Amino acid sequence: MLYIVPTPIGNLEDITLRALRILKEVSLVLAEDTRTSRRLLDHYGISTPMRAFHAHNEHAVVERVVDELASGADMALISDAGTPGISDPGFLLARACMQRGVRVECLPGATAFVPALVASGLPCDTFHFEGFLPHKKGRQTRLKYLSALPCTFVLYESPFRLLKCLDELIAVCGPERSACVAREISKLHEEVKTASLEALKEHFSKKEVKGEIVVVVGGKH
Repeated sequence: MLYIVPTPIGNLEDITLRALRILKEVSLVLAEDTRTSRRLLDHYGISTPMRAFHAHNEHAVVERVVDELASGADMALISDAGTPGISDPGFLLARACMQRGVRVECLPGATAFVPALVASGLPCDTFHFEGFLPHKKGRQTRLKYLSALPCTFVLYESPFRLLKCLDELIAVCGPERSACVAREISKLHEEVKTASLEALKEHFSKKEVKGEIVVVVGGKH
């Protein structure tokens, strides 16, 4: 069995009792960064062995991991924060397991875009999750596509590129399009700011931006 286990995106209390039990019971935890995950496991007194599983070695180790699972091992896959597979490694392993007949079970839990979307005050009955935009090739094409959507769309962005992203969104959506920037979700300095794209640019240009960023943009009307 492969368990896909969400981990806290901020506050360490944002983990389920079931997730803690699974992390204790499996024979191995596959972690994006074993040093980061060790702090979480140590906090809860979990001594399960860990092995690195991240974007740089994912293709190389998938078959070995699936072989071990097919032989009867139970493992948990975690990322540094949130749900594996959502803009983090995990898809290739889940697919390979299913192709080999290994059962995959994903626990419900933390992911950054859901609280950002709901807290934004923008319509969320229908939405488009884009995740990270391409850095160069295809970026403008995706932005133009997103700007024409009639529903709310959600992006992940680096704090170092937030102002550039807001400039690009203003160019394709217009300065008055309603949007929200959420950062440091579930952490001490959490901030959720909803305003026009132009007002958001002005607000965040006056401060040092830290933490992972979720940008939520209202649909075209």
